[in-house]
Amino acid sequence: MSSGAARDSDPRERGVAAMPVAAEPIVALQRVGKIYRGEGQAVTALADVSLDVLPGSLCALVGRSGCGKSTLLNLAGAMDFPTSGQVLWEGIPTSSLDDAGLTRLRREKLGFVFQSFQLLPTLSVVENVELPLQLAGRSGARQAALEMLEWVELGGLGGRYPHQLSGGEMQRTAIARALVHRPRLLLADEPTGNLDTATGNVILDLLARVAGEQNAAVLMATHSDEAASRAGVVLQMRDGRVERTVRR
Repeated sequence: MSSGAARDSDPRERGVAAMPVAAEPIVALQRVGKIYRGEGQAVTALADVSLDVLPGSLCALVGRSGCGKSTLLNLAGAMDFPTSGQVLWEGIPTSSLDDAGLTRLRREKLGFVFQSFQLLPTLSVVENVELPLQLAGRSGARQAALEMLEWVELGGLGGRYPHQLSGGEMQRTAIARALVHRPRLLLADEPTGNLDTATGNVILDLLARVAGEQNAAVLMATHSDEAASRAGVVLQMRDGRVERTVRR
């Protein structure tokens, strides 16, 4: 992949998750448009957006509120479907999947991280993390959750409850929960939005590790220029369109 500027060092040395050169996309958006209709009005949320999300990549969607970032995440996660164009998941249009296929996709191949953490307050940390495996009926849920907590550097905190954690610890718990089933794609919506700069950098380091060590793809929506600087691909969005793409 070419870049707009000469590279003077390996991006990984700068904490940037670089886009792999030769790989098949996990999810591909092909000239995607999305129009919402209501009360006699049509609102264009996305217009003619194309994007390949590759294994081991960290891609950032950047722009003001209402520019289409969350809509793009929803389409990539098969939570919504395009009005025009198509979204391909491992080569298969998401619009062609039935309810059972969509459930399997979301349960087995996708992970979600949100700005507000969305941990269940009545469950302990380890119970929050193991919940996706339990819902899927998979064995070894507790051991897998403990191992994932170690991976996000929260070993020993499994018995605590969300209200006993710092903001950064809650977000790392949420990331552990999102990764415990080893998804191919992690969708992160403003993952550092509720965190201070230092704590946010810890989370960004972790997301870069997800891409680099687990070979998963990370698609992140963010207002933060600092967060975007850690990505291998940055899509600058405006009024539902990709205004500029930067590859490192």
